[in-house]
Amino acid sequence: MTEENRSVEKPEPKSTQEPEIAAGEVVEEELVEGAKVRRKGIYLLPNALTTASLFSGFYAIVSAANGVFDNAAIAIFVSMILDGLDGRVARMTNTQSKFGEEYDSLADMVAFGVAPGMVAFFWALNGLDKVGWAITFIYVAGAALRLARFNTQIGSVDKKVFVGLPSPAAAACVAGLVWCFHLYEPATWLTLLSIIVVGGSGVLMVSNVLYRSFKDLDMRGRVPFAAILLVVLILVVIALDPATVLFTAFLIYALSGPVRALFRYKTKRA
Repeated sequence: MTEENRSVEKPEPKSTQEPEIAAGEVVEEELVEGAKVRRKGIYLLPNALTTASLFSGFYAIVSAANGVFDNAAIAIFVSMILDGLDGRVARMTNTQSKFGEEYDSLADMVAFGVAPGMVAFFWALNGLDKVGWAITFIYVAGAALRLARFNTQIGSVDKKVFVGLPSPAAAACVAGLVWCFHLYEPATWLTLLSIIVVGGSGVLMVSNVLYRSFKDLDMRGRVPFAAILLVVLILVVIALDPATVLFTAFLIYALSGPVRALFRYKTKRA
């Protein structure tokens, strides 16, 4: 057989295309021993907690629309607890992901932005016509801007402080207000208080006022035995009147930022 008649098998060119990914699947790159590895799917546990936080925020809106304002306020506080758990669980189980961060931020926008604003609107601000929805929008827009700025400042701002009032604390102020006074009859002073708390919380979220983050507290170290008695006392006080205690505590925290800023300003002038 001559060379011309021989059939020469040429090796097939290697495909340079990346492996196909199922439509709708989440794919992320992770560093494993210094090398980038592509992984499909999401972590269930932290994202399930984030979903529960999102559901609580949605439930708060539905409850407020039906006039059940105490349940709406409580649901927002439940969202705060779940929001605090998902990040810690992700770090403890080493299941952090970019998808989880983005999902958590979107859930926070609903639970701590839209939900408190709508609860306050259905409760006291809807009778003010345009002024009512304008105050509500100031709060919702403030929460959106606060979350966007927080996401861009990760790693560049001291962890000991927050720039602007954190959105969960702002939501707690609004939810605490509704929870405390939801049984009161409509009155001018109550409407003015609602405007101040809702509008003020929205402005403080986008301000440059510094708030302590308490991330520098060492929760793992040993403490005196009397410390546990203090924890018991705090829980008892909260149980006696949770609405008043929580509203007062978060309101003091919201006011602490401007007060400290004022003292710093006076010290600089002096």
